[in-house]
Amino acid sequence: FSESIANMWRNIASNSLTIIVVLLFLLSGLVVLAKSKYSSAGPLDRAICLQVEPGSSMSKVVDRLDAQGALSNKSLFRIGTDYTDKSNNLKAGSYLIPARASMVDIAEQITTSGRSTCGTEIIFRVGIARSTVLVRELDPTTKQYVEVARFQLSIDPKPDVYDTKIEAQDTRIRLVIAEGTTSWRIVEALKSIDILKDEINSIPSEGSLAPGSYDIKRGDSRKSVASAIEQAQSEFLAQVWSERTAITPVGSEEELLILASIIEKETGLGSERSQVASVFANRLRKDMALQTDPAVIYGITQGKILLGRGLLKSELKKDTPWNTYLNKGLPLTPISNPGRDSLRAALTPDTTKYIFFVADGKGGHAFSETYAEHQKNVKIWRAIEASK
Repeated sequence: FSESIANMWRNIASNSLTIIVVLLFLLSGLVVLAKSKYSSAGPLDRAICLQVEPGSSMSKVVDRLDAQGALSNKSLFRIGTDYTDKSNNLKAGSYLIPARASMVDIAEQITTSGRSTCGTEIIFRVGIARSTVLVRELDPTTKQYVEVARFQLSIDPKPDVYDTKIEAQDTRIRLVIAEGTTSWRIVEALKSIDILKDEINSIPSEGSLAPGSYDIKRGDSRKSVASAIEQAQSEFLAQVWSERTAITPVGSEEELLILASIIEKETGLGSERSQVASVFANRLRKDMALQTDPAVIYGITQGKILLGRGLLKSELKKDTPWNTYLNKGLPLTPISNPGRDSLRAALTPDTTKYIFFVADGKGGHAFSETYAEHQKNVKIWRAIEASK
């Protein structure tokens, strides 16, 4: 009898072990299946813009994602974010969730950077002639921005949509500075941006501010924004200067800034910056006057206004530290804030024999090696001007 009982328990133990093995196998399969479903393409048939307000909980966001049809399995998404410790890392913002986005990709996007990738964007554009404000919305379907409003900073009345969107927590706000803009104009724009605080009275030295795009937010100080722009230029200038070679026509970082600022004002075509640089490099090597009008103009305006006309003979004869007709070599200071391409062009000009250039009527310039050739190009340009 005792042997029968022992056999019974052995059978039970064997069967239990078999059941446990089967259950573990099934559980392992379920885990693999869950992981596959969590990382595979999702059900969205078109992109959506998901807004996560400050203070939102993961459960509310999961409900919103599920309601918009972005999740293959609501419970699995919640388990996945809990398992990967992402539930407590939710970041406020507006996120472009692309079609077929997997749950793992969605979880990564809403818990990592906090940088909005869709929704509203307000851009303060500081240009050479004027500063404008652009309000635009990203269409999640086309992934293209749609302009909502545009107005001139400190001149036009602010539209209602601007007042509404600038207050929204998920609106991305950017400051965009055009290449060739002067420091005075940049500071004037900073003074007019209403979301910035504190006063800024001093103007950073010409050439020390880096054109480009900068994220800003409500409450930033004007001085801190200016310092960040100045730091960006300083870092890039140091990097470029470290790459100088034997063909670099200047002897210091400051001289590089000056030459780059002239190149920036002389041409808007990226394809000919290095050619323009070669003209000035050749003139410097030959100890010739640079004879660049933008520098003379800067001596008159100090970068505070656009001259809006050609130079007068009396202005060309006025001796200022920026008159490159009367004085050889580089002017006293930069005449604008040059961009990266102009700095690189100034560092490594093309190898040419060009000494002259003049507008060609097509948006670029005609280059020449001799004065006689230059006069022919000038005559062509004068005819184009007359025809206009």
